Amino acid sequence: METTEKRQRGRPRAFHGPSDAASVQSLDRALRILAIVADGSGLSLSEIAAQSGLPASTAYRMLTTLENHGMVEFDSTDQLWSIGVETYRMGAAFLRRRKLVDRARTVMQELMEKTGETANLGVAEDDCVVFVSQVETHQAIRAFFRPGTRSSFHASGIGKAVLAHLEPERVGAILRRAGLERFTEKTLSDISALARDLVTIKLRGWSVDDEERHPGMRCVAAAIFNEFGEPIGGVSVSGPTVRVTPERLAEIGPLVREAATEITRMIGGLPPPSSPSRAAEPGSLFEIGAARSP
Repeated sequence: METTEKRQRGRPRAFHGPSDAASVQSLDRALRILAIVADGSGLSLSEIAAQSGLPASTAYRMLTTLENHGMVEFDSTDQLWSIGVETYRMGAAFLRRRKLVDRARTVMQELMEKTGETANLGVAEDDCVVFVSQVETHQAIRAFFRPGTRSSFHASGIGKAVLAHLEPERVGAILRRAGLERFTEKTLSDISALARDLVTIKLRGWSVDDEERHPGMRCVAAAIFNEFGEPIGGVSVSGPTVRVTPERLAEIGPLVREAATEITRMIGGLPPPSSPSRAAEPGSLFEIGAARSP
C-alpha cells in the first residue's frame, strides 16, 4: 500500500500509463533533438533535421525553444548549434546526487600520478558505460574521453569490471539488449571468450581492455560499488600500448583496484562479498545463452 501511495505522488490522478505519455509528441521531439546536439560538436540545422527525421522548420522551432531555456546555443558566425550551459547544469545535478565525481577526483589524481597515465571515471547505464570524469596525464600521447562519451560494456575496461560482478541473468539481459559488436580484431565478441575473461576479472579484482575498443590503446579498470554492494561504475587507467605494456599490468592492476576500493568507501559503498557468486562460474553465461556473436 505504501508503495502505491509513493508512486501516486509523482503523477496526476488522471494518468493512465503509456497511452497518455505517448501524446506528448513535441516533448519527445525536443528531447530527441537535444540528444542529437549533445552528441555532435556543432551541427547545422540541416544536419539536425536529417538525423532527427523532422522537417527543418519543425527542428528549428524546437531548437529556438531549447535555446530560450539555455539548453542549446547557436553560433551565428558558423551557423552551428551546440549544447548549452543549462544542460550541463542539469547534468551536474545528477552527479551531485551521489557526489561520486567530486569525491573520486582526489583518488583519480593520485592514480594518474602513480601510474603516469590518464585516469577515468565511468558510471553504468542500462546498456553502456558513460564516462563522467577524467584526469589527464601530462604525456604528449594520451587517452581522451570527453564527459558523456559512451562505451559498450563488453569492449571497455570499466564495462567488463561491472559485468564481472553482476549475476549471470543481469549480464545475459544486458548483452542480449546491447549485443557484442566487434570494434577491433581483439574485441571479445564471442560469448565464450567474454565469459572466461569475466571469471578472471572477478577473481583478481581488475579488468584489462587490451585494444578491444581502440587499436593501440590499453586500459586497466576496477568496479566501484554502492551501499548494497552492487557495481555502479568504475575507475580506470588508460594509455597507449607502448607505455601500458603487458609487463606493467601486474603493477597497474592492484593500484586501480585500490583506487576503486577507496572511492567505494568514500561514497559509503560496500565491497562485494569475498565468496565467489554464480557470476564467477565459468559455465553460467553459456547456460543462459546471454548473447551471440554478430
